[in-house]
Amino acid sequence: MVRLFGVIIPDTDKVLFGITKLYGIGWVNGAAALKKAGLGTDKRMKDLTEEQLKKLTIIIEDDYRVEGDLREEVSENIKRLKEITSYRGIRHMRGLPVRGQRTKSNARTKKGKRKTVGALKKEVWAKMEAGKTAAPAAAPAKK
Repeated sequence: MVRLFGVIIPDTDKVLFGITKLYGIGWVNGAAALKKAGLGTDKRMKDLTEEQLKKLTIIIEDDYRVEGDLREEVSENIKRLKEITSYRGIRHMRGLPVRGQRTKSNARTKKGKRKTVGALKKEVWAKMEAGKTAAPAAAPAKK
């Protein structure tokens, strides 16, 4: 097991796939870092020497923001948007999609589980009558 920037990468992973587990390193940045370090993309993590790992770590540290620093920067950016109450900041505060997606039929990931609003079922009315609790205010009848 190799540990880079606080992330444990299994020995059986290929190097390119392994370094994409770092927050802030994707396929393109990972391939560029490996090329700069002079490493092939098809090697396994267990095949790397200590010297190669140190070289890769130094390149990633110098050229890219990863893990804690990047997470901190992203959270600061979101906090700034909330403080200045921009449109995007308000969307973050309300837990709605920020980048223009529709919310009428989708956005369940951000909005959470559906909360049913509407008419009461017969079982609910039966429980209220049995418990002698006050019935909810009904809408005025249409004439």
